[in-house]
Amino acid sequence: MGDLGINLPGLITQIISFVILFVILSKVLYKPLVAMLDQRAEKITAGLEAAEKAKEEAAKSEEAIQEQLQEARSEGQKLVTQARETADRFREEEMAKIKEELESERSRAESNIQRERDAAIEELRKEFAGLAITAAEKVVKTSLDEEGHRALIEGVLNEEGSRNN
Repeated sequence: MGDLGINLPGLITQIISFVILFVILSKVLYKPLVAMLDQRAEKITAGLEAAEKAKEEAAKSEEAIQEQLQEARSEGQKLVTQARETADRFREEEMAKIKEELESERSRAESNIQRERDAAIEELRKEFAGLAITAAEKVVKTSLDEEGHRALIEGVLNEEGSRNN
């Protein structure tokens, strides 16, 4: 091997040194390095699993939030509908009360007008009776007592009033 420039004892020494170095490096460096890489791989796997789990939980939470939001919208719509119905009912009740009050006021006004009309007619009858008595006294030149004249005139007026009605 000398022709090739290879020194056999040097080669054996280098091979033995390489094997010793390889054994030492594998014990000291390779195994801890592999263990560290395994731990890192486990951490990465655990992190990915945690991220996936968090993603699933976020999706579930988002779904729950969407359901709650939909329920809230539905409830809000129901409240708005109820408020409108209540407002409509209140408006109708108030309109009915106002109509009742107006009808009552109209009835009172009509009865007041009728009462005033009757009082005015009665006043006119009294005045007319007084004028008729005075005219009758002048015509007849005889005087009945005032009560007699009033009774006579009221009887005539009542007869005329019943004929006109």
